[in-house]
Amino acid sequence: MNHVIADLHASQIAYWNGAGGDHWVRRQELTDQVLAPVAEVVLARAAARPGEHVIDIGCGCGATTLVLADAVQPGGALVAADVSEPMLARARRRIGDRSGVAYVCADATTHGFAPGWADLLFSRFGVMFFGDPVAAFANMRQGLRPGGRTVFACWRKPAENPWMMLPLQAAYLHVPKLPKQEPDDPGPFSFGDPDRVRRILGAAGFTQVALEPVDLMLDLASGRGLDAAVAYTLDIGATSRALDGVSDALRAEAAGAIHDALSPHADGGRVPLAGAIWIVTATA
Repeated sequence: MNHVIADLHASQIAYWNGAGGDHWVRRQELTDQVLAPVAEVVLARAAARPGEHVIDIGCGCGATTLVLADAVQPGGALVAADVSEPMLARARRRIGDRSGVAYVCADATTHGFAPGWADLLFSRFGVMFFGDPVAAFANMRQGLRPGGRTVFACWRKPAENPWMMLPLQAAYLHVPKLPKQEPDDPGPFSFGDPDRVRRILGAAGFTQVALEPVDLMLDLASGRGLDAAVAYTLDIGATSRALDGVSDALRAEAAGAIHDALSPHADGGRVPLAGAIWIVTATA
């Protein structure tokens, strides 16, 4: 890993152990509700079965871990892995010391997964933040048995995801734009290009790589109304990063602009906006 890649990777680890992790823990309940349609699709594609061994990469606050832990019983086991101490601690509080579940706070690029242990490598949005994704997937593949399957969800391109981009563009009317990201830089949309995903997984030793496009509507309000949607976008994702460290006055102006941008999409207590993901499958 060259020094530029190493710096990008280190900055991601720092973010998820700092402001990013804190935001997600604080908004865990709402985030689980907003992203429930994603979890439903990717868990269905993964089809974890009783007796299987599963690694949940980037398990975050444990929403998918809970479902997977139940799905592999009786007789199965699960490793919940995340680089974020605060998010993993939240997952442990939610799930507890359930039989068959182990928690690992580690960088999946270098962690020594038990060789050939897992039947399934799973992730809901936990794989787009590696500085060196080929090295990370090659390392994670060592934890899969031969023929073991990989199933993960990742975002498609920004233009296909107004649920995140509409609030961000509204905030940019009042705060500076985030630094421009190169296509290969780690971040939520770094796996938007399907050809890049295929190259990464192929170079890491995976076969039978397939990407299924899935279009969803994500309710930013979780049924709680427009003001709840605004509050949520201020605290999660790219918009929260753009607002980190700004004055209260600028934050209030950005919130007003986001309110105006989301208002036409309000439908009763809901504020649904389009989200676009890939469901990626591959074989070790």
